[in-house]
Formats: sequence, structure tokens, C-alpha cells
Amino acid sequence: MVMRSTNHDWLEGTPEAALEPELPICDPHHHLWDFRPGGVQRRYFLDEMLEDLAGGHTIVSSVFIECGTMFRADGPEELRCVGETEFANGMAAMAASGRYGPCRIAAGIVATAELMLGDRAGAVLDAQLVAGNGRVKGIREGAFWHPSPEVRNHRTEPPEGLFGRADFRAGFKHLAPRGLTFDALCYHTQIPEAADLARAFPDTTIILNHLGGPIGVGPYAGKADEVFADWRGKIDAIAELPNVVVKLGGINMDVNGYGWEHRPAAPSSAELAEATRRWYEHAIQAFGPERCMFESNFPVDKSSCGYTVVWNSFKILSKGYSASERAAMFHDTAARVYRL
Repeated sequence: MVMRSTNHDWLEGTPEAALEPELPICDPHHHLWDFRPGGVQRRYFLDEMLEDLAGGHTIVSSVFIECGTMFRADGPEELRCVGETEFANGMAAMAASGRYGPCRIAAGIVATAELMLGDRAGAVLDAQLVAGNGRVKGIREGAFWHPSPEVRNHRTEPPEGLFGRADFRAGFKHLAPRGLTFDALCYHTQIPEAADLARAFPDTTIILNHLGGPIGVGPYAGKADEVFADWRGKIDAIAELPNVVVKLGGINMDVNGYGWEHRPAAPSSAELAEATRRWYEHAIQAFGPERCMFESNFPVDKSSCGYTVVWNSFKILSKGYSASERAAMFHDTAARVYRL
């Protein structure tokens, strides 16, 4: 039985058919979980994701991103995160059977590890690779941190300046020898820290999540133009680093400050595109389509819009690009970076 989101009826009030359904898509950023308190969707398993995919877009593959779910209840503390990879790999195996449709959900897995373990992190990475059975492509350890109590930190409560810590970098150095990428989850205020990390480890591919996390709440509420100007300079600087790519999406969360979730009707794809266009256009200009990938960030962004709607918005935003550039941003960059 499908467990629907708490705002299901609200989302259904803005129905859309999928635009350009023939365009192949790799969704490089989504989660799968259960027992999620406080979120818009308590459970998001294969069935729930398949219901979202049924809107008509051609999602051929996807990448599961760690979200702190299904950790082992016992065993060594540092290895409990391997339970999440075992869970995601099981979901991926179900999708790979073909019995649930053509989409290879979780064809790639971005697992997590406590990199501040330093050299001890190597054993955790090896365990994650074994658990993924070839599907683990990278690691993410969230760095969301801000001094304002109005801006939430990552669930793991990372220390300020995580990416620059010596113990974190002692663990980080074990990624490249294992062929693992790193997903950088940070706020726009922390983009320079991610850039410094990328400069220090040029052989590690770093994927900047959610357009670098522009904040629109707390001290940044009502200051979108100021935030954009600050973000733009930081994005230009990190885009100069060839080992960094960027995910285009993930800015429909409450922390981004649009307040879609408070409206009487869910936004249409045209509304989403118009409201967010400048972030996407500048990131694509800075990185080039070959280093950009559209992402759903579902079910987190589901608090603001439906799955069909968010991909429609990306198709509207990208109308002016060539067929090869759009192929890169909707599929090829993700497939290449995550080695699908």
C-alpha cells in the first residue's frame, strides 16, 4: 500500500502532464526512507517513488543519496551507517529485476561515512563498497551549518568549518583511491569552504548539492537579491575548479524561503521556473552544461511541488539550450559522474 504525502491533495490540485516525455532523465538526487518524523512524507520506498514517476517523464535511472535511514541498531558505531546502504541496495535490486518498470532506481548509491574518523574512515568506506555490491559511487557527509538559530543545521549537527578540519580531510583523502566522489551539502555561505576542499583534493570529484544551498530564511528573509549577488560570486569561484560539478535543483525547501508550502495552491511548473530562473541560468553559465545535472531532491522538495511539476519546470528553464546540452543536464552528466 502506497503511503502518500501529507500534502497529497494540495499537490493534486495543480495537475500537469509531463512535457517532452521522450527526453531521457537520470534523477541524480533522491532519498528513500521510513519512520521520517516531521517531513512531508513519512515513508518513501520503491512504491511511493514509482507513484511519483508515473506522471509521464522518462526517468531511466536514479541515484539514492544518504539520508540517515535504516542504520544498524547494533554493532560498532562507525559501521552502523552501512545498514542504510544495504537497505538502498535492496531497493535497487528490486528495481533492477524489471518487475517494477524500466527505471533503474538507485542504480547509483551515495552512502555516508564519518570522515572525521581520519584513517579509520577507510574501513567504513570499504564496508560501504561491499554492501553496495558495485552501486556505491560516492560519499556524502552534510556540512549544513549556520550561526543563526533560524537556519537549521544538518541532522548530524556538524561542527563549524567541517570541510577544513584536519581530521575530516584525513578521512577525505581515502575517497579518491577507491574511486569515490563526494557530494558537498552546504549553504551558500559555505561555498568557499567547499572550494577550498576541492582545491586541496583535485583528484576527487566533488558534486555541489542544491545549487550551493542559497538561504532565504532567518537573517536572509526578504533579501533574495543580496543573497543572489553574494552566491553568484561564490559560484563563479568554485566553478573555476575542474573537479567540481553542480546539481541544479533542491531549492524548493523551506530554508530557501519561497514559501510555496504556505500558498493555497501548489505552484505550477511555469511559476517555479519563473521564480527560480536566475539561479539555474547563472549556474549553467558558470559550470557549462557538461558539469550540470538537474535533480529532484525528492521527497524533500515535495513539500513545495509535485514530481511531474518539478521536472516540467526544468524542461521549461532549459528550452533555450541545444539538444546535446539538454541531454547532458538531464542525463549524461549524472551518468558519467556517477558511472552508471
